[in-house]
Amino acid sequence: MTVVPTPQTAASDAAVSHLASASPPRTGLYTPEERKRRDETKWTLVQGILAPVQFLVMGVSVFLVLRYLKTGQGLEAAHLSIVVKTLVLYTIMVTGAIWEKVVFGQYLFHESFFWEDVVSFFVIGQHTAYLIGLYLEWEPRFLMGMALVAYGAYTVNAIQFILKLRAARLQEAAEKAARAAEVQAA
Repeated sequence: MTVVPTPQTAASDAAVSHLASASPPRTGLYTPEERKRRDETKWTLVQGILAPVQFLVMGVSVFLVLRYLKTGQGLEAAHLSIVVKTLVLYTIMVTGAIWEKVVFGQYLFHESFFWEDVVSFFVIGQHTAYLIGLYLEWEPRFLMGMALVAYGAYTVNAIQFILKLRAARLQEAAEKAARAAEVQAA
């Protein structure tokens, strides 16, 4: 079968070709413009502060949850710690979406952080399910188990982001070395 282009398909193909040539394929986590926006926005600092705060809150909460599961004491403290952890998670997700908009031009699911965002939504879903269960007065030990599963998923998500930060640093170091080599060669 032979396909003969019509004026409409030829114009459409030309538009698509122009779009493809306007955006070169991404070779790393950030383009130079995105890196500049990342380095200049206050939201990078906000994320840099909230991430370890969230991890610390989770550590305290894990201790309180495990204490309750072992001794049966401290249920209110365990619940409170999980609620605080969830609120910190919501805060970092909102500020992270703002950061992604400033750096990449879209609020979530940019190709550079797509899978991290997917897992983040799974983590948020688990934490939100805990809050719903708390409101509906589900059995406390079940709720504690839900929280621990949510914390496990959050830990996987945190590792994703740490690995992404490492990849960004390695990309920047490689680009710096390449520029230095170009200067020496010239």
